[in-house]
Amino acid sequence: MKKIISVSLGEKANDYSFETFFLGQDFRIQRYGFDGDTQEAAAKMLEIENTVDAIGLGAIRFPFSDANQSKSIKDAETLKKITSTFKIPVTTGDALRKVSEEWAIRHLQFKFGNYFNNARVLFLNGINNLSIARVLSEYTPNMSFADPVLQHGIPRFIQSLSDLERYSNGMYDILNLVPSKTISSSVIPLREWNKYIVRKAIQKATVIVVPFYDFYKYLADCSVEELGGKIVITSTAYDDRVAYLHERGVDVIIDTTPKVLERVVDVNVLEAIIYAALNKNVNEVTSDDLLEIISEQRMDPRVIYPSGKTKRVNRFAFVIHPLSQEYFKKLKLIDFITGRTTPKFLDVLERVMAYAPPFIYSKVSGIKSPQGIEAEGWLITVGGTPKEMLSHSPEFTYRRLLMAAKMARQMGAQIMGLGAFTKVVGDAGATVARLADIPITTGNSYSASGALWAAADAVRRMGLIQVEKGKKIKAKTMVMGATGAIGSVCCRLLALAFEEIYMVGRNMAKLLALKQSIEKEAPDVTIHVTTLANKYLPEMDVIVTATSGAGKTVLDITKVKPGCIITDVARPLDLSPEDVKKRPDVLVIESGEILLPGNVEMNSIGLPPNVAYACLAETIVLALEGRFETFTVGRDIEWQKVKEIYKMGIKHGMKLAAISGVNGVFTDEDINRVKALALESRNEPEQKPEQDIEMPWIGD
Repeated sequence: MKKIISVSLGEKANDYSFETFFLGQDFRIQRYGFDGDTQEAAAKMLEIENTVDAIGLGAIRFPFSDANQSKSIKDAETLKKITSTFKIPVTTGDALRKVSEEWAIRHLQFKFGNYFNNARVLFLNGINNLSIARVLSEYTPNMSFADPVLQHGIPRFIQSLSDLERYSNGMYDILNLVPSKTISSSVIPLREWNKYIVRKAIQKATVIVVPFYDFYKYLADCSVEELGGKIVITSTAYDDRVAYLHERGVDVIIDTTPKVLERVVDVNVLEAIIYAALNKNVNEVTSDDLLEIISEQRMDPRVIYPSGKTKRVNRFAFVIHPLSQEYFKKLKLIDFITGRTTPKFLDVLERVMAYAPPFIYSKVSGIKSPQGIEAEGWLITVGGTPKEMLSHSPEFTYRRLLMAAKMARQMGAQIMGLGAFTKVVGDAGATVARLADIPITTGNSYSASGALWAAADAVRRMGLIQVEKGKKIKAKTMVMGATGAIGSVCCRLLALAFEEIYMVGRNMAKLLALKQSIEKEAPDVTIHVTTLANKYLPEMDVIVTATSGAGKTVLDITKVKPGCIITDVARPLDLSPEDVKKRPDVLVIESGEILLPGNVEMNSIGLPPNVAYACLAETIVLALEGRFETFTVGRDIEWQKVKEIYKMGIKHGMKLAAISGVNGVFTDEDINRVKALALESRNEPEQKPEQDIEMPWIGD
């Protein structure tokens, strides 16, 4: 049995002794703590040199890693001098620490799927955790370092890895002149200010990297307010430290020191065991050798969930904008001003707001998937109305969307969605997706899915269309804006459910090409193409409007068949409230609303609580799924993606919200009233109760 001794400058109270089996051999591990007394530690090492197989040195500080640099250097030099003649391996664990830290980050990034993408990471001591910083810099640009504040009393954070390295080189030269002092050591107001800004920085961060040494000192001023919901990366997370973080609401603890023995031990012990097992000295084992052992022995990092439940929170951003001048009237300040200003003021304001930089409209939280994953995000507003966007070149809007993408990335969002007219302008998100440093989606796949989902539910509840199970619906349906992004997918999906479909657009050549493509997929459907929608309105049972008319009148609702179901998925809406009032015997629904899982908190977007537009819901679904990729952009939508996003939504608890119209949610009484008026207009008797309707594309 081989014997490993850990000589530590840490507390004697933490001493231990136990036997274990590792790397095919038996070991006896014993720890001696010396409460910071370097001379006693040195004497112990000289005493045991010839009776053990390897020695691990614990609690040996890295030089220049804290304010007390002279002692760090002195301790390291003293022990190095004493052990220079030893024939057995003596290690501080630095080699294994660096390898295991890099392995931990890369392993978790792969295992959990883009886990650290754009995360806001705060290092309480960047120099101590330089290897972690270098790896994380590959996944996120949002890193800040508190070294100047906590180590040297300078009230400023470092915001990049390169700046940290420059700072360390220059600052050490200066501090060597006054090695026992920090800038704020005698300035109480500055010291308190530094504590304050560190607490604020912790609150804003997603991930906190806490050094092993002085663990409690670094977190002394932190409570649930600072650490609640955070991910903490540290090494050798003893039980007392786990309990400490649990009490302060930490969601996840990542321990870069693998737990391969019966108990948690410092990395110097593990490295000493490896040297003893291989019968090699320190300079005979390379980093690659250590990495190979980590891989073969599955020495994976520990991921601890203090609450006992797996916790992951992914982040998104979504761009919104005012749909008309009415939005500005809802703002209290504007309402106050416009009450004493001419109507022309709103015209001026509308033009001015189009040039405004993006800003945060609302934080979104409380989204919880049944899969145990959560999502949070931000609604980012660009100021242009559809009218203003159309009056400028697409590049005008692109610039503002790229500014929003940059803002989203800096806040930690891992994907960004484009809402309303921002996904229509120019090439429908393709240019923005190509130039942005964050994945982009327009949400059009889920908008198409929501349109058909809502239409199916409306047909079922109205009960005016006869449906035979397993057969196509014997009814006529029309899609307006058929060649557009959402409209073309609606055509493809309706062709799977209905016997006859009318496709309406402005370009006959595009309509004919779409018809030919759909007929290959669904040869048993009858397809008509036309540029004259009003001509066929009296025959339609279901109409989907998906134009980009920016509020222009696209159909004459007075000609629509009584009992027709119109699903308006355009934003801005194709049908105004005044149009809808003309036909109380027609059910006009504003499709695309999805009921989000959880108890969602965000500022109003004009929908009931927990309800979101389908384009926003797509962004949230992708965030929950960890699919941080450009999903839906451009004019052409893949109908396979429409089915895919639907299935992902079901997986994460998305439901069709209660269908709603211009006056809000439709109750059963509302729908029955529309149905009764329709039957009266048709001069038909009451139909049989609602029936189940199978939409072939759902769940396939």
